[in-house]
Amino acid sequence: MSTTFTMRIREEDKELINEYAIIHGQSMSSFMLNTALEAIEDDIDLREWRKAKAEFDKNPVTYSAEEIAAKYL
Repeated sequence: MSTTFTMRIREEDKELINEYAIIHGQSMSSFMLNTALEAIEDDIDLREWRKAKAEFDKNPVTYSAEEIAAKYL
């Protein structure tokens, strides 16, 4: 199910976004949706990376590919 979303932006911003979307072979609405979803995914990825980095910083142990293979193969 889809819904309509309305956004107030300056006309010159709308034209810029629309032209950019067309250059990339998308409708303005597809471009806006994809851009918003990518921003959300990037934010989630960055949060997960920060959590993993903090965990690694607490215990910075690494293993070689050979060590992993020997343990699990």
